[in-house]
Amino acid sequence: MATARQIPVSTWPAQLAAEISANDQSARTLMDGLTEEQLNWQPDPGSWSVGQCLEHLCMTNEAYLPAIAVALHGQPDAPAENITPGWFGRWFIRKFVEPSAQSKPVGAPAKIRPNQRVDLSVLDRLVSTNEACREVIDKAGSKNVNRIRFRNPFFPLVHFTVGTGLQIIASHERRHLLQAKRVRESVSFPKETSRVR
Repeated sequence: MATARQIPVSTWPAQLAAEISANDQSARTLMDGLTEEQLNWQPDPGSWSVGQCLEHLCMTNEAYLPAIAVALHGQPDAPAENITPGWFGRWFIRKFVEPSAQSKPVGAPAKIRPNQRVDLSVLDRLVSTNEACREVIDKAGSKNVNRIRFRNPFFPLVHFTVGTGLQIIASHERRHLLQAKRVRESVSFPKETSRVR
């Protein structure tokens, strides 16, 4: 007697959505009580402020998420149990995205270089892009994210799988939130003058 083919249960969407939500909380903690002056303080000329780190994340998400959503459109349901990046995706995340001693500092593409000054609304903007990310994750959960590819919005010749792209977003956020945390914890970080809520 033939048995029905079992459809794999995707475990990655809930995990990845939880990572994005944890990044939201980290950003809220980081921004708690900051004035606009503190938000825009740079530890050294040319290095990014807390606000610039967050705006860079917003700009990256606003470029990546539409490209991923377009790639998902019209794809058949065929859920993948886990995200399994190929060798290039694993190497890219390890060397350029994941916050670790092995990752290399690289200049951001011109499209996602933050402005010189950032206002306090950057937190709401980041939370909004992360909500959009969770919506994309929800839609991608029923698709084979290890086979569907999207065009990288910054390097058009590079095509990552959707799964790799979503992992890049989560890891990229962790990297720059840690960078912003180091800025706020710097001994030279300006003391609070007056809080702007």
